[in-house]
This record gives sequence, C-alpha cells and structure tokens, in this order.
Amino acid sequence: MPASRGAEPPDTTDLDRLRSAASGCQACHLHQDATQTVFGEGSAGAKVLVVGEQPGDKEDLAGEPFVGPAGKLLDRAFEEAGFDRRSLYVTNAVKHFKFERDERGKRRIHRKPGRTEVVACRPWLLAELRAVRPELVLLLGATAAQSLLGPKFRLTAHRGEPLEPPAELAELMPSAMATVHPSAVLRAPDRDDAYAGFVADLRAAAKLLG
Repeated sequence: MPASRGAEPPDTTDLDRLRSAASGCQACHLHQDATQTVFGEGSAGAKVLVVGEQPGDKEDLAGEPFVGPAGKLLDRAFEEAGFDRRSLYVTNAVKHFKFERDERGKRRIHRKPGRTEVVACRPWLLAELRAVRPELVLLLGATAAQSLLGPKFRLTAHRGEPLEPPAELAELMPSAMATVHPSAVLRAPDRDDAYAGFVADLRAAAKLLG
C-alpha cells in the first residue's frame, strides 16, 4: 500500500484550491479503488452547509455530490422545504466512494465508511467549514453527524433537533441539525411516510435560519 499523502489540506479558504488539493488525497485506502475524489459543491457564501455520508456510484463517476437517486430525492425534498439547492454548499464526510463488487464483479455495492476513513477525511470537511462559514450545518445520516459531533452521537435520539456543536467547532458551525440520509428514505418500507418525515425535518432546519 502506498504511503498516505494529502492528509492535511492547504492553509486556504479558497474552495477551488481546496478542491484541487483534495483530488490527490491518499490519506486512506479508499482512493485506490474510487474513480476520483468527490469534493463539495456550492457557494462559498452559502448560509447552509449540507453534509452527507460519502459519494455513491453515480457521484464517483460524475465527480459531483448528490447526483444519483438519493440526490434527486434530496433536491425534491429541499424544494418542498423551501431551500434552493443552488444556494447551498453540499458535501460529504468521506470524499471517496467505498464499495464492494457483486458476485459477477460488475455492480459496485455501497459499503458504509468506517471510523478510520471518516477521521482521515475530517480535515477536508473542516476546511470546507472554514471556507464557507455557514449559519447552519445540516447533517444527513449518522455517519455525517458523527463526523462532526463525535462517535457517541445517536441520530435516533436527536433527529430533527437543534444541536449544540462541540466547543471547538462552535465558531465554524453556530447551529446544526441532523436528519436521515435520503438513501434511507429510498430504502424505507413506507417510502411516503419516510419522505414526509424527512421534509418535516428540513422545514424545521429552515426555521433555525430565522
């Protein structure tokens, strides 16, 4: 395995420079199989920074976050909740696609990132927070929430609630809220009910902006 490189982002708040630097990151093993780094996307002046888990198959190929089925559902939910996706900054806790091949070796099946991979990528997420300086951080799913709030955070206990950021991140994320990842809505037995709950969480997050 090659030596880890690119674990620390450059000292800059320029998103283009950060994106360029992240493209060569080898801080964990995921870069070996992924097509490319999928960095965040959106305005440096965004009031809301959205964090998902990791890129999926479609995102890995496109090099853009939330462009697959979960992204399409997220766009629809954002619109219903009163958010304009174009005004947001959207990223993931982990920037490379973690997957395994199916039995025939053709289909790439999503695997949940481990804590080691989340920690390896965390400096890039913090760099994005410093560059954007959002008023609200919206965390989609347990992996995203734990990446910033710590491994003991339980989404089931605090979903849809205003969250107190850790003291060391208070300046970077003055307010936060966690909800499910849109892929969880797609997998839900009752998708309509799960979607309604997801939109309700997004509407509650919008109210935190005042």
